Amino acid sequence: MLMYLAAAAPKPENPYGLQEALQQGGLIAQTVFAIMCIMSVGTFYVLFTKLIEQQKVINQGKKVRATFWRSASLKEGAAKLEKNSAYKQIVDDGIKAQEEHGKLKDPVEAHDWLHGSLARSEAAINSSLGGGLAFLATVGSTSPFIGLFGTVIGIYRALIKIGAAGQASIDAVAGPVGEALIMTALGLAVAVPAVLAYNFLQRRNKTIAEQLNGFTVDLLAYLVSDGAVKPSVAAAPAAPAAKPAAAKA
Repeated sequence: MLMYLAAAAPKPENPYGLQEALQQGGLIAQTVFAIMCIMSVGTFYVLFTKLIEQQKVINQGKKVRATFWRSASLKEGAAKLEKNSAYKQIVDDGIKAQEEHGKLKDPVEAHDWLHGSLARSEAAINSSLGGGLAFLATVGSTSPFIGLFGTVIGIYRALIKIGAAGQASIDAVAGPVGEALIMTALGLAVAVPAVLAYNFLQRRNKTIAEQLNGFTVDLLAYLVSDGAVKPSVAAAPAAPAAKPAAAKA
């Protein structure tokens, strides 16, 4: 009977969990925890929004390679591109620079003028793609120190309890030390995803920048040669020839 009652009795709650640590830590621990939550939410928000933005540019690049250079003119090719897309912005800026070159009173070589205009357009796109990465770098570098601040406060509270009790008993220091370890773990849990996301997005941005630069070089050659220099486009695969019908006996 006693064994049954012991098994049926509710298990005691953990007095050293996250909620208890925040209650014991007071305003400082709760502030550190709130900052960590904001950093973590911001990290995943930047990660997913930048992934969507990067994937759009990658898909636009595939479309450019498939259809743009098959057009008869730049304006016709630009009309096939998505509105407000990165590649359309470069083409529009190139066409505008070519039209404005003839209005210059100070003689400037067409190559230099077009190259500068396309470089500015490309730099603006790369700058837009890099937006938000500074936040990830800041979170990755500062969140461990914010967690360490909470750790120091927890250790400090443990030392105060030891001094007040006159002895280093487990009951006196378990709560503050547990709070300190939780803050350290929170700092690492926020920093690691931020660093990984930063490196991943940075690598994808580098790949996109290389593709944009290649397209810009091809566009510049096309503009300064009046369409004589054009990148080769793979021909569409020919349809398989129909098999001859079998002769009837």
